[in-house]
Amino acid sequence: MERELTFKQRICRKICYLFGKQLPDKMYIRLMYYFKLGKKCDLKNPKTFDEKLNYLKLYDRRPEYTMMADKYAVREYIKEKIGEEYLIPLLGVWNRPEEIDFDALPDEFVLKCTHDSASVVICRDKKGFDREAAVKKLRGSMNVNYFYPCREWPYKNIVPRVIAEKYMTDESATELKDYKFYCFDGHVELIQVDFGRFVHHERNLYDTGWNYIDKQIEYPKNPSHMIDKPERLDKMLELASLLSKGIPSVRIDFYSIRDRIYFGEITFYQEGGFAYFEPEEYALELGKCIKLP
Repeated sequence: MERELTFKQRICRKICYLFGKQLPDKMYIRLMYYFKLGKKCDLKNPKTFDEKLNYLKLYDRRPEYTMMADKYAVREYIKEKIGEEYLIPLLGVWNRPEEIDFDALPDEFVLKCTHDSASVVICRDKKGFDREAAVKKLRGSMNVNYFYPCREWPYKNIVPRVIAEKYMTDESATELKDYKFYCFDGHVELIQVDFGRFVHHERNLYDTGWNYIDKQIEYPKNPSHMIDKPERLDKMLELASLLSKGIPSVRIDFYSIRDRIYFGEITFYQEGGFAYFEPEEYALELGKCIKLP
């Protein structure tokens, strides 16, 4: 969401963009936090959800987090933890976008890089699909280390690759809504549903009983767009709890297609650790769920 920046925020943004890679992680995080949210980040005594996520970036760097954030490597992790039946069918994996065998892919498919969260390419009809544009977009993403923009440590050492997955939609027949479970050491506290991401991105929040929460995290809420409780919510809650056990804070994403559940991804830092909360007190309330190691 676009918000008017103060002079100090603009200065912090400029320093981050000009000297980002040269800055120590802690200094960069403090500058980026002020640029994004307009206030200081207390890393000595973190209390809000965002502050604690940034603390975890610096001090909770388990090697397995890299594998869990890798969109290809995580498939083996999910297969072992909860079962292969929860994985979206894989159509291919390549080290470089130029290696993609488009002729071998079906008429509909999804391409994405394994090391970021913004390189999705969707093909709904291969006849009119611009292959060159797709390769160009993916090539640009392959050259970016996703660790640096927000200092999200799990992304730092992921080997960039491109995967193709089966194209799928939910009951809307136009999109595949994410059901994002905020988990704290095996306990699910909050469910986030994003919709209209390619038109007008909105986001609703629900508790584990599927009661609407009239609060906002980063993107606009839409109380008039009530989403039906997914058929297998209890099972998704069970799986999210299992996958998050032993991790102070993590978001486990699933898709629900009628009576089937599919794994989406594992995210350690919501909005990179710089999410805007409305009301602001909700950031403190959710932050209490994180028990720092």
